[in-house]
Amino acid sequence: MLSAGIVGLPNVGKSTLFNAVTRTHKAAAENYPFCTIDPNVGVVTVPDARLDVLAKLSHSQKIVPAAIEFVDIAGLVKGASTGEGLGNQFLSHIREVDAIVQVVRCFESADIHHVSGTIDPIRDIEVINTELVLADLATLQKRRDRLQKEVRAGSKSAKAENAVLEKLLPHLDAGKPAVTLSLPEEEKVIVREFFLLTSKPTLFACNVAESDLAVVAAVADRGPGIIDPGYNAVQHVKAVQDYAKNHFATETVVISAQIESELIDLNETEAAEYLRDLGVNESGVGALIRAVYHLLGLRTYLTTGEKESRAWTIHAGDKAPRAAGVIHTDFERGFIAAEVTHYDDLVALGSFAKAREAGKLRIEGKDYVVNDGDVVEFRFNV
Repeated sequence: MLSAGIVGLPNVGKSTLFNAVTRTHKAAAENYPFCTIDPNVGVVTVPDARLDVLAKLSHSQKIVPAAIEFVDIAGLVKGASTGEGLGNQFLSHIREVDAIVQVVRCFESADIHHVSGTIDPIRDIEVINTELVLADLATLQKRRDRLQKEVRAGSKSAKAENAVLEKLLPHLDAGKPAVTLSLPEEEKVIVREFFLLTSKPTLFACNVAESDLAVVAAVADRGPGIIDPGYNAVQHVKAVQDYAKNHFATETVVISAQIESELIDLNETEAAEYLRDLGVNESGVGALIRAVYHLLGLRTYLTTGEKESRAWTIHAGDKAPRAAGVIHTDFERGFIAAEVTHYDDLVALGSFAKAREAGKLRIEGKDYVVNDGDVVEFRFNV
């Protein structure tokens, strides 16, 4: 199972967000730096309203959603790349995850200490990024030094690796994460072997105050006005969105970890009423989980029947036999064909029989690339 690490400076709301995402009280969320030492790990189901619809259509006995893993990693501080604040230990935890959710504090509070004394989201992001870049630079410089003997000896693989290093090092030295360096596919394969911190796909989670969440959402729709309450939060979020887009070509999710943590012990009806009272239409946790799922390069195809309606996780670009293998290796080994309709077509037409009559139920072979939202039944023989 692929995992996403929740990272950021101390006291930005990482552990509170982890508890909200995992709907647990597993992580300590105290008002002091390094209250998390060992990472907390939780398996999170991916919200998917399509499953409820399919279950009704098929009269399914149960629903099985997709799942990913979230890891709550202790706060990094300036100097982490040289061991400051137990930095080496925490960097090793980041190295083990597949993607990064960087939590950025966008709320003001005299009661919650900020390690730098003031609220400045871009400064905070750059502290984290600088430490990750410095750690990667140290890793690659050591690797280049070890390679030189093989390069001089004429090793083709060493020369290929060294050529990639010569592109990566100046890119990192300019403060840019490895994930933003454009490389041909064969060189990307080499980079993956370096296990760089800054090569991990990243998204940013703007953590706003409970009182600011509705304002941020409203201003996003109509544009800010100076007299808006929560104006500072709006400006903070806009700054993070611009930075994420221009420096990482990635997205930003706005969330109030405090609100989400208060929903943990409420049932669905109570949670919806609580959010309405705050002027918020839906919880931000679902949007965050879905964003991370796609950030990891994951997609979902669906199966449905009387026994269950289920979401199956595949990688973007997977062809039908590999998708079938997610259910069971025998399905991949003995793959014959896939009977496919898309969720939207199936729901619009109301049944598989009507989808077949309308020509929306197709037989696909081994070269078919399975799409997110495909409803599939595999034919196989072993």
